[in-house]
Amino acid sequence: MCVLAFAWQAHPRWRLLLAGNRDELHARPAQPLERWQEPDHLLAGRDLQSGGTWLGVSEQGRLAVVTNLRGFGAPVPGLASRGALVTDYLAGRGAYADPLTADLSTFNPVNLIVADQRDAHFLSNRPDITRSALASGLYGLSNGRLDEPWPKTMRIKSCLLDWITGDAIDPELLFDGLHEQVLPDIGVEPRSPSDVPQEPLHSPIFIRNPVYGTRCSTVVAIDTKGCGVIMERRFASDASETGRTSLDFSWLG
Repeated sequence: MCVLAFAWQAHPRWRLLLAGNRDELHARPAQPLERWQEPDHLLAGRDLQSGGTWLGVSEQGRLAVVTNLRGFGAPVPGLASRGALVTDYLAGRGAYADPLTADLSTFNPVNLIVADQRDAHFLSNRPDITRSALASGLYGLSNGRLDEPWPKTMRIKSCLLDWITGDAIDPELLFDGLHEQVLPDIGVEPRSPSDVPQEPLHSPIFIRNPVYGTRCSTVVAIDTKGCGVIMERRFASDASETGRTSLDFSWLG
């Protein structure tokens, strides 16, 4: 997941809204969004190379999403998969089930957003360990700092804001912004190149590239009663759509 907008308690109907794209090497194997067999309260895609996930929800009342963090050199081989932060938190067990106390220094550079029925937090491990509670509002995240004004980050935040301040009825309309392939003429370009040579320094929200590009778009919407939906659209190396999944769920309590 390389760009996303996240709204936390920013609308009278919607407790939580998220719209984001996962950008990755097309050759990296992944399982589409589904309800996992174990644990069966976890809804997410699955990275078949490392076994974790990049974004998901749990019907026990949790959401998590992770992005890589550029600007600190190439990843160090042999460290724990960053997807384990998401998987353990959503499962509610494992070494990283509580990221607010877990040792984040053992991972390559990473950003993490977690939310439950009461609170949302942003976490990062470079240049120092950061654990910050998120106030009600709208946030943007890519592979830099939270709300760093990269063009595509500002643009996806604008798309979500327009939806919130409009009718805010059909979350599926947020996919329109996630498919934008025009370079936004706003913001500040990243200061550091990506760890992935195929990713341009200044990229649109949707990256169309036969080697590295947008693999899937995801929208999550949870209302104040705890009724939620997570939707995913998947794309091939030529940017053609290969499938859609939509799963309803409930945050009880």
